[in-house]
Amino acid sequence: MKKIFLSLMLLLAAASAFSQAKKPTLMVVPSDVWCNKNGFVQTFDNQGISETVPDYKAALSNSMDLVAVTTKIGSLMADRGFPLKDMAQTIKSISTLSTEDRLIQSKTTGASMTESPLDRFRRTAKADILLEVTWNVTTTGPKKQVTYMLAGKDAYSGKQVAGAEGTGAPSFAADLPILLEEAVQDHMEAFCAQLQSHFEDMLQNGRECILDVRVWDNGSGIDLESEYEGQELIDVIDNWLADNTVQHRFNKSDATENFALYEQVRIPLYKPNGQGMDMDGFARNLRSYLSKPPYSIPCKVINRGLGRALLVIGEK
Repeated sequence: MKKIFLSLMLLLAAASAFSQAKKPTLMVVPSDVWCNKNGFVQTFDNQGISETVPDYKAALSNSMDLVAVTTKIGSLMADRGFPLKDMAQTIKSISTLSTEDRLIQSKTTGASMTESPLDRFRRTAKADILLEVTWNVTTTGPKKQVTYMLAGKDAYSGKQVAGAEGTGAPSFAADLPILLEEAVQDHMEAFCAQLQSHFEDMLQNGRECILDVRVWDNGSGIDLESEYEGQELIDVIDNWLADNTVQHRFNKSDATENFALYEQVRIPLYKPNGQGMDMDGFARNLRSYLSKPPYSIPCKVINRGLGRALLVIGEK
């Protein structure tokens, strides 16, 4: 009897801990498919290559259906204890930051920063997971029916971590939010469980990010094969990553004397002071390490979004 009582107490404690676990922050956005279908896209020049990305600002300004759908999905998630970031407010912040970014240049060469509008949005949003929603309404006589797809994507790695899709029963309801709620209600609990499972994996194993390492072509003679106290620079970086990633987890996908690509770099979810950690902050810690003796190497960190950073060796 005593063992049964202790077992029940342990189960209750585990359930309590799970219910109090920190939830990931979310932001609801329209999917790329929906934006393309409705013409809400913008084109930008990425170092001579033309790229097309969603134009969330135009979508919010011109589609009342989008406002209604994102508000309803946000409400359903908030009811289940998942904190939300507001897409409209984030877009306002981006307008201010874009003006500032245009004034930033390299101290050495005067080069400007390269960053896509989508990367800028994700960096500014500071949400753990983006909920991309797509929907379509069909009408048969007096009844309407909505088909939807909801994908939870990690804002750092871009990988899908949760998904739900389906078609609601034909309904006489005229309002899109009501149709959507009727369609998704049977799938929301499983969807939220997938999100929470992903976030708990991040708590235990760290965020999955990417680090690019390059070398300036400035005639300094420093590259990743340069030796310091009997170690090549690439080995110094490998060892630092092993010491500072969660459970020493990272994958050096490719490397030469001039570049290295580190993928699946598991960085801590939080800094020691409790603030969230992103790849930019993590790369700056590496830059600080390399700037000190015995290396004393100046480096530049370029932010490539929440989950990716570029470290350029040799000068700022």
